[in-house]
This record gives sequence, C-alpha cells and structure tokens, in this order.
Amino acid sequence: MPRKKRKNEEHRIQAGAFDWKELAKKQIHDLWTMHAIPNGGRRDSVTGAILKREGVTPGIPDIHLPVARGGYFSLYIEVKTPAGTLSKAQKEIIPLLKAQNNKVVVCRSTQEIIDTVIEYLQEERTQCLPISND
Repeated sequence: MPRKKRKNEEHRIQAGAFDWKELAKKQIHDLWTMHAIPNGGRRDSVTGAILKREGVTPGIPDIHLPVARGGYFSLYIEVKTPAGTLSKAQKEIIPLLKAQNNKVVVCRSTQEIIDTVIEYLQEERTQCLPISND
C-alpha cells in the first residue's frame, strides 16, 4: 500500500512567519537575527547522522530570536499545528530553557508567531553585561 502523503502544516506555519520576517526586517532591525533551528522533519539516515553529529538536538524549539527583552535573554518559539502536542524531548528541554531566563512560547499559526515576536520586541530592552574582549 502506498504511503499517504503527509500534510506539513507546521512547515507552512513556520515558512509564513519567515516570509513576514523577510518583509519586516528592514523596519524592525532586531528581526535580522531571528532564525530557524532545523531539529524536525524527515531526513534520510545519512543526513540525520550528519546533523546529529553537528549538534542538532531533539526538543529544541523551532525558532530562536536572540534578542534580550522584558527581562529575558532571548525568545524561543515551538511551532505546532492547532492539534499538535509537545514531544517528550520538548517537555524536557523547554523548562531548561526557561530556567536560563529565556522566554519560550508554543505558537499554532503564522499570525500567532508574528504577534508573539512583535509583542516580545515591544518589551523593554534587557540590559546584559557586555562581553569582555580579553
């Protein structure tokens, strides 16, 4: 029996958010650093092994915005479909990220991602210690 074609709704949600980012980053400079973390998706075993060796870690959220706001060091977004649930690895990693003073949000639509990012960037800038050049 042929394999049923899987709809990749999470991909569409996330890709829509990055389409918005590309349009908005000229007006919202902090968006330049927003990036995807390639932890999910189907891969052949060779590619999977290569990525694992390079440090791809199950459970890390899909999107990272390394900008300090509102008392947080950065924002992580896990993309899920409206009916999607967190994996065991995600349930273990998310509290660790929060414990390190990162904001972590689960978003279920492109608009929810956009709203989350805009709201986060409107928070007061968080003052962090400068990195020493020693």
